[in-house]
Amino acid sequence: MKAIILSAGQGSRLGHLVDDKPKCLIEFNGRSLLDRQLDTLEACGVHEAVVVTGFHDELVNEMIARRSGGPAVRTVFNPFYKVADNTGSLFMAREELSGDCLVWNGDTLVSRALMAKVVGNDRGGICVTIDRKPSYDEDDMKVVEQDGRLRAIGKRIAQGVNAESIGLLAFRSGGAEQFRDAIDRAMRTPEGTTIWYLRVIHHLAQNGEVWTLDIAAEEWGEVDFPADVEMANELTSRWDAAEKAAAARCKSLRS
Repeated sequence: MKAIILSAGQGSRLGHLVDDKPKCLIEFNGRSLLDRQLDTLEACGVHEAVVVTGFHDELVNEMIARRSGGPAVRTVFNPFYKVADNTGSLFMAREELSGDCLVWNGDTLVSRALMAKVVGNDRGGICVTIDRKPSYDEDDMKVVEQDGRLRAIGKRIAQGVNAESIGLLAFRSGGAEQFRDAIDRAMRTPEGTTIWYLRVIHHLAQNGEVWTLDIAAEEWGEVDFPADVEMANELTSRWDAAEKAAAARCKSLRS
């Protein structure tokens, strides 16, 4: 399995935090968001990653070059990141949509336990990772699902919403190729540069099977606004402490 991480955008809603770097390079407790994503993949057995870059791509490439260990990483540059939404990033990386793969938003942090569930799930085709909460706001990527099958996905859904997408999808058994062909068709329409890739998933769900994976009780966070940075710092601080404690226990057992 490989992962495609969509990190082309600047993240302008974060204000001055991204004046001179993309949001995937914002640091949380000493490590960038992208660093943490790559480490999570490696810890869960995903040893290959494709990072789609755009805004200040040279800084992303420099960060990747400084890394030691972790998954093998290559980058794909999206020169249209200012005028095309994330469907454009996937169009630029469409040749990577093959076999078993993940598509992961570059602004989403997930725990290793959550990623292990996604990687370990053997559902074929297309599978959207979802979470649930009592209510959903206008910025949530809302989902309507029934018995594990996705019925609708989008920010403007008004009725029947019972979950949200966390920005992490898994493709197996031909699902990636099906998605790649749908992305190609979508980008050839007049509105192609304006749509999110999850709108493509919505259309696929109207005419075929798209599945969901519920990761209720697992921890994750999306970094879109300045207030999200504090949340992400709290999450990563807790995760780092847990990993340090686990390493200490292993060391104690070995000795």
